[in-house]
Amino acid sequence: MDITTSETINAVRVVTLNRPKALNAFNQDLFDALCEEFLNATQDKSVKVLVLTGAGRAFSAGADLKARAAGEQPNPKHGLGGMLEAIIKFPKPFIVAANGLGVGIGCTLLGLGDMAFVSESSRFRAPFSALGITAEGSSTYTFSRLVGHQRASWILLSSEWISADECVSSGLALKVYPDETFLEEVMVQANTLARLPMASLIQTKELIVAPHRDAMLRAVRAENSALDVLRGAPANQEAMNAFLEKRDPDFSNL
Repeated sequence: MDITTSETINAVRVVTLNRPKALNAFNQDLFDALCEEFLNATQDKSVKVLVLTGAGRAFSAGADLKARAAGEQPNPKHGLGGMLEAIIKFPKPFIVAANGLGVGIGCTLLGLGDMAFVSESSRFRAPFSALGITAEGSSTYTFSRLVGHQRASWILLSSEWISADECVSSGLALKVYPDETFLEEVMVQANTLARLPMASLIQTKELIVAPHRDAMLRAVRAENSALDVLRGAPANQEAMNAFLEKRDPDFSNL
């Protein structure tokens, strides 16, 4: 089974994360596959807009902790960093269609879309502090820009859940749509863009994104460096052990 699927409908490329049994959690293969989707859509002249959604009841549960705990050996073609660079440099309109649960990268992707739509039952969490690591996905830059310093700090530091309505009221998402008609409603918006000339879409997006692109890429590099330091450190080890043992982590001495 392909771990991403894609189809082009009226110049809209719909890419679906396709690991529903794992709640579309990201392993190394999925990082690489999604990177390839963005690179291919960049070059495909028939594509004007890209919509990203998830198969099943989740958008994405974030990093595949079971694969990591089982000792998945990173040997990626692109990896997390390559995938994020491809998204940040994607020249065409990118719509996040978060159809359900969004955790970790499934949450921080909201900040990378040109616009994000969320289903009414969706909820989101940036659990990085609770895992003994730091934020990722350029969220240390994008979230502050979208929702302000204090709200971004709470979301990224607290590991607390935020609802679909909170995403919209804070500025992380544009609209909430009913679960039953979610993708249909998102496609209405995508088709509105796809009816417009590609050159105008690309040039206008470039004018919007260009002042921020380098800062977003710097944030990715800084976040990944911090992750390298914290991954495997005592707090992260305690969080992973707690995950495997199905208990709350104890950070009282950390």
